[in-house]
Amino acid sequence: MDNKTRDLEVEFQARIDSGENIEAKDWMPEKYRKTHIRQISQHAHSEVIGMLPEGNWITRAPSLRRKVALLAKVQDEAGHGLYLYSAAETLGISRDQLMEQLNSGKAKYSSIFNYPTVTWADIGAVGWLVDGAAIINQVMLTKTSYGPYARAMVRICKEESFHQRQGYEIMLTLCNGTEVQKAMAQDALNRWWWPSMMMFGPRDEDSPNTEQSMKWKIKKKTNDELRQQFVDQTVPQAEILGLTVPDPDLKWNEKTGHYDFGELDWEEFWNVVKGNGLCNKKRLADRNKAWDEGAWVREAATVHAEKKANRRLNKAV
Repeated sequence: MDNKTRDLEVEFQARIDSGENIEAKDWMPEKYRKTHIRQISQHAHSEVIGMLPEGNWITRAPSLRRKVALLAKVQDEAGHGLYLYSAAETLGISRDQLMEQLNSGKAKYSSIFNYPTVTWADIGAVGWLVDGAAIINQVMLTKTSYGPYARAMVRICKEESFHQRQGYEIMLTLCNGTEVQKAMAQDALNRWWWPSMMMFGPRDEDSPNTEQSMKWKIKKKTNDELRQQFVDQTVPQAEILGLTVPDPDLKWNEKTGHYDFGELDWEEFWNVVKGNGLCNKKRLADRNKAWDEGAWVREAATVHAEKKANRRLNKAV
């Protein structure tokens, strides 16, 4: 590393330490740029893939109200993907590159979306637990050091908060219903609890990116700190529902002021991350099918935009 680059890195870190936002045209270390491309694109891909396990319940939702609410939620997730792809593009990667990485399987997305939604209660559990975990992850990102990402997260967090409340309301309705409905809610909690805990990533000692991300203020809390926050917030909500969290080791620790909880199945976590989950192959196949069948829409939109631009140009002349 030459002296000029070293001086630029020192100045860059000083800006980070003072709480300044880094903007798209500012100098940044190449590793900072690539880290953000990886993280923002993974987040965007998760929003896009996340539409799939919920989208297939729109026509099967139990009432018109539920259909409309779920449709609105899936639409929000598409919008979140667009915000985030736009933020990633400011770092010098094209939308076409991002899509190719997702469709080819090269890029990662949140492993939580490789689990199936087999009952209507799963839609409630996804909103309550998955979006609840996402909010804990994402509120922190409204203060992340890269400006375009931080600003995109403000609106996303507001909408995710609505999604979490929507999911909890579904679970509350089921728990106040028949015994069969409450049993369905408990079954959904049993299947989604541990995968939701895995959303925060590997243990801190197994996370290669956490230390640098904390230094650059990409993250403000570690994976394990966020996981603990999720448990502390969610267990009382389960008690209100009258549901039992499926963890025999779960107990309140008066000394620490937090819940103690059992060990996660890290073998399952890494197995899903490596592409061997219940729905990995289906999610990728469905994504590629949608991409191929939507080609005519993209082509039509491109032609329309070109005609519109030509009309403006002709008027200017």
